[in-house]
Amino acid sequence: MRDSIPGPQDHDLSRRQSLNQLSHPGAQGPFLLSSGSVCLSWPAGPSAAGAGGAGWCVRVCTSCRSVSSSPFPSSQCTNGHLMCAGCFIHLLADARLKEEQATCPNCRCEISKSLCCRNLAVEKAVSELPSECGFCLRQFPRSLLERHQKEECQDRVTQCKYKRIGCPWHGPFHELTVHEAACAHPTKTGNELMEILDEMDQSHRKEMQLYNSIFSLLSFEKIGYTEVQFRPYRTDDFITRLYYETPRFTVLNQTWVLKARVNDSERNPNLSCKRTLSFQLLLKSKVTAPLECSFLLLKGPYDDVKISPVIYHFVFTNESNETDYVPLPIVDSVECNKLLAAKNINLRLFLFQIQK
Repeated sequence: MRDSIPGPQDHDLSRRQSLNQLSHPGAQGPFLLSSGSVCLSWPAGPSAAGAGGAGWCVRVCTSCRSVSSSPFPSSQCTNGHLMCAGCFIHLLADARLKEEQATCPNCRCEISKSLCCRNLAVEKAVSELPSECGFCLRQFPRSLLERHQKEECQDRVTQCKYKRIGCPWHGPFHELTVHEAACAHPTKTGNELMEILDEMDQSHRKEMQLYNSIFSLLSFEKIGYTEVQFRPYRTDDFITRLYYETPRFTVLNQTWVLKARVNDSERNPNLSCKRTLSFQLLLKSKVTAPLECSFLLLKGPYDDVKISPVIYHFVFTNESNETDYVPLPIVDSVECNKLLAAKNINLRLFLFQIQK
């Protein structure tokens, strides 16, 4: 009776197998080993992988226990344990939030961007592993999957060529020809099309408003910009909190400081999957008259973080010399983790002085 009850090892094996249901022509089945490896074995013969038909073993991420579909590179610790790009950045960001040294989930050795390196052999092997197309459910090598989904798959989602005059149709590519032949939008009257185009113009004007505002600011007489470096610090509270601050810098003949915080200084941001950064601009100089400014932050010249520009306005005086915390307009939590995982956050600040 005891033997018929599945133990923890059985549940763990089942979970591992369900995480990696990979297949390959000629493969006799993938196996996720306890050491964190996916093994694909081929029968011996001329078509077998390798010279002697030996099995092909590919290491998987020690954190999420799966073969990553995220973009390369993958990273490995000094003992050879692999981490996919997403997990590696998340581990570094969590360590920064908890004021700890990031460690490998498997062997607990220290990890960082300088200590870890890429494993080109694994990257090449993973690129040849089969992966399922999300549209037609067929399997292709990962290196060919992106091209198939964008250009070749007959089930990929596409839009009608009359979308520019308001057709909302989305559907599989193999139905596109039939839909366009029966689409009613080319036969609409001029008045009907004008109403549709007016709605589209309103949406486009909202998108262009930001860029028009930036072009207007570029015509101002006094414009300044500088590279700023946010450095991590901890508060003096009993439960310390992470915050960032830049060294003092001079723009427009005034001295400034930038501060930033994570998730508006919530108690345990490391327990939240959704992560944001907000910042404030502080004027450190004394002014003889109110100083009205517009400002925005953009990514630095050597960073790849995605920031959507947002223009903020504030009137600085000696009594009111710091702005409220405003959101740093990063795209999502993944981009926020990239910033937190870095040793410092390097951005570019633009300041425009408004003169009346």
